[in-house]
Amino acid sequence: MDLKSKIILIYGPTASGKSNFAIKLSKKINGEIINADSMQVYKELKILSARPSIKDYQKIKHYLFGFRSVKKKFSTGDWLKLANQKILEIKKRKKVPILVGGTGLYFKSLTDGLVSIPNIPVKFREKVRSLYKKIGGEKFFLRLVKLDPLVKNQIKSSDAQRSIRAYEVKSFTKKSIYLWFKKTKSNYHQKDFYKIYIDFPKKELLDRIHLRAQEMIKKGAISEVKKFKRLRVKKDKTASKAIGIGEITEYLEKKIEINEVIEKISIKTRQYAKRQRTWASGNMQNWNKINPTQLSEFLKKI
Repeated sequence: MDLKSKIILIYGPTASGKSNFAIKLSKKINGEIINADSMQVYKELKILSARPSIKDYQKIKHYLFGFRSVKKKFSTGDWLKLANQKILEIKKRKKVPILVGGTGLYFKSLTDGLVSIPNIPVKFREKVRSLYKKIGGEKFFLRLVKLDPLVKNQIKSSDAQRSIRAYEVKSFTKKSIYLWFKKTKSNYHQKDFYKIYIDFPKKELLDRIHLRAQEMIKKGAISEVKKFKRLRVKKDKTASKAIGIGEITEYLEKKIEINEVIEKISIKTRQYAKRQRTWASGNMQNWNKINPTQLSEFLKKI
């Protein structure tokens, strides 16, 4: 299997061992790693985002990890621009770009291009969300299909996030989100990529998630949240949504005990992992699914 001419993409749910596998693969094929995780870009969230360690950085060159302030916005478009630059730089050095992370939208923007939908005002988006809350998901979806028939076989009625996004795009731009999608173009051909999806068994993944939550507390997540809170980051910033901030804040305010913090972080992380798996089932059908037990065998074949 010749991977040295490819751009390697590694996606999987949180705690599935993506980073460790990416390092091992990099050693085998002379690769360098580019971050594709929306939380690992923030320098102040090392522990909560489970960023690679200093030892990992010493083994293999890593890019786009821990370089952005939590106070600043960082969009998918920002990531795509930087990721494209790093891919070119790595290829010029005759090395293999390996992108690893759990943010599906980052990978989709790279492989399919980024949708250039005009910015929709915050107040307009808030009105759409208020409508969703007022009438409920079922009625909202019926309205959406009436407004934009193209979504009927594209979005599940239970998918609140995508339904709301499709509704606000059609309402504001007067054009279906799927017509906007058709306009997108990637800088690459699909044959340029080798796509790996680490398909972790659910039960084992849940155990790993709980252990990770415990480890985060041991490594100093409470101190990290204390520092984060001193920065007074606005709630609308992406970094404020990091799993662990709200739970540890409750602990600092003496509302819950530390064992409850670990349990709440585990539950939130499990929910996030479920969303990642749902994303993969809808957007990554053509990826190479690898069970964790097959990773060592995969590396031997290269």
